[in-house]
Amino acid sequence: MLILSHSRAAQVAYQDLLRLHLDDRAADLVGSVEARTRNGRTYLYDRFRLGTEMKARYLGEDTPELRARLDRAAALKAEADTRKKSMARLARMLRAEGFITTDRDTGSLLGAFARAGLFRLGGTMIGTGAYALYQGELGVRFDTDELAQTGDIDFASFERLSVALDDRVEAQPNDILSALKFDPVPGVTDTQVWRWRQSHGTAMVEFLTPAFGDETVKALPALGVSAQALNYLNYLISDPIHAIALYRSGILVQVPRPEKYAIHKLIVADRRRDGPDQFKARKDRAQAEFLIDVLAQDRPDDLREAYEDALDRGPRWRQRIDATLARMPATAEVLRDLAHA
Repeated sequence: MLILSHSRAAQVAYQDLLRLHLDDRAADLVGSVEARTRNGRTYLYDRFRLGTEMKARYLGEDTPELRARLDRAAALKAEADTRKKSMARLARMLRAEGFITTDRDTGSLLGAFARAGLFRLGGTMIGTGAYALYQGELGVRFDTDELAQTGDIDFASFERLSVALDDRVEAQPNDILSALKFDPVPGVTDTQVWRWRQSHGTAMVEFLTPAFGDETVKALPALGVSAQALNYLNYLISDPIHAIALYRSGILVQVPRPEKYAIHKLIVADRRRDGPDQFKARKDRAQAEFLIDVLAQDRPDDLREAYEDALDRGPRWRQRIDATLARMPATAEVLRDLAHA
């Protein structure tokens, strides 16, 4: 498979744009930083007074990078005007370099969700929408056939994280979706809504969460939505990364790690192979093939770790992966060589 890279200048511009958006988020610090530990993980909050009440706004999981940015919050706030101009310039440069942009409807939706705090509070964009954003993370060009979209925009989050954060989105997704002309699609056997369909188009927005057994509908309190639980999703959305959707001056979102996305697609393709989503199964395999080819060359250790992690999760996981790889002999050989390297 021929893999074409973006220019070095474009890759540097993308990383600069991502850094500036992360700086922009840290510049919103209002009060003091408070650390809270739950289930062995430490989360950071912006603690400030609003009238007579003390408020706490979730900032993210504790990392040296986030701490360093928060330590510079005052300086970052003072640099806001300069940063905005730089972000606009870098976005123009990426468009000129051939980066695929986000369409207006999707960009408006992602922007509204980002402002409401959906990504800050653990929401992760998955599916083909996330796949398209790996052009910046991996520095490679995507063919239009690889990005043929079904119109679906999928978001996922952990139920336990949503409960533990003790914070909520600043605007309800249901209100945002209604304003953007999306109508709720009630479930057949459940009144909890986790899907919305665009009234003037074919786009569908879905909220998902990991299942550990029964695939039921669950509440995500932090995001203010219900979500369809799916098995294997916990693997995909653990330890996500930031990415930029190229709309206007860019939108900071959260997506799965590309190596986990690739291996997860092998699992999903097997689940879909005999059902009504057989077309999606073919696209799953194509996306997995492309990412595995790229990662085997540029990030073999990350890919090997993700592959071995999935195989170690039990016989059902191995059966799903092996069944898909039986249809993809070239990809199977790449992973075999990687495992024996």
